[in-house]
Amino acid sequence: MQRTYQNPVYPDAMADPFVLKHEGVYYAYGTGPAGVDGRQVPVLRSTDLVAWTPLGHALEPNGDAHYWAPEVACDEGRFYMYYSSGSAPEGTDQRLRVALADHPAGPFVDSGAVLAPGQPFSIDAHPFRDRDGQWYLYYCIDFLDPEGDHRVGTGIVVDRLLDMRTLAGDPRLVVRPHHDWHLFRKDRHIYDAVRDWHTVEGAAMQVHDGAFYCFYSGGAWERENYGISYVTADHPLGPYRRPAGGDEALLMRSRPGAVVGPGHNSFTSSPDGSETWIVYHAWDVAQTARRMCIDRLQWEGGRPVTAGPSFGPQAAPSDGR
Repeated sequence: MQRTYQNPVYPDAMADPFVLKHEGVYYAYGTGPAGVDGRQVPVLRSTDLVAWTPLGHALEPNGDAHYWAPEVACDEGRFYMYYSSGSAPEGTDQRLRVALADHPAGPFVDSGAVLAPGQPFSIDAHPFRDRDGQWYLYYCIDFLDPEGDHRVGTGIVVDRLLDMRTLAGDPRLVVRPHHDWHLFRKDRHIYDAVRDWHTVEGAAMQVHDGAFYCFYSGGAWERENYGISYVTADHPLGPYRRPAGGDEALLMRSRPGAVVGPGHNSFTSSPDGSETWIVYHAWDVAQTARRMCIDRLQWEGGRPVTAGPSFGPQAAPSDGR
């Protein structure tokens, strides 16, 4: 009998979900309230991507008030959590940091390093290891000058990691906001000016037929225009190309009356390794919480496609049985 599941796969708030598959076990990390012990970053455990058990919180606080969008990489037996933290209203002073642990569930302890010290705002780190072993870090910074069809706002860059705590310092552009659906907020007061602010964020990399697909989420995270699209390149550092279309989110967008603002995704494989699954957050219609959802990612004619955001019974990830 075909096993099924239904989104969301976890009932509580779990925004910006990142899933690490390690030794056959899935660990999910997200943006959410602090634990009763003061630790940050909720962490969940699963063996099938569907049933999740909370393990508490994984990150020892560093003194800041807000902690966003953790992602974890494993290198030579150690675990590195990339995240941003800050204390200003709306998180306008968020800075990228990295914390270390000996186990995927933590506790992670901050290294003391700020990864992009020259940037007043940096968020949404995404570590990616290419087939040659080189690590890269995709992350977001702010752009204050329009250029061509690029809008003012938050965009994505990529840089090489010299080691797991040090960037090369030569970031390359991946994608900046360039469509109306990327609008975050009109007349936003930021950087001592009032601007129509646009946002693309939440990078997640997939390699398909030798091409590099950088997925991103665009728009306002609390509104219906938020969704997932992508750009492509022949190398992790780019240059990146926009696919045809793009006047709306190409991979996933809101479904009126059912799902609001799906986005900030990661990718993982099914338990038997035969399928790729996209893990993302989405609001319920009442917008009570951003909860973790999953859907299968497939390829049709070199383009990524998904049935998501799904809200009814779906075939569960394959476990090889």
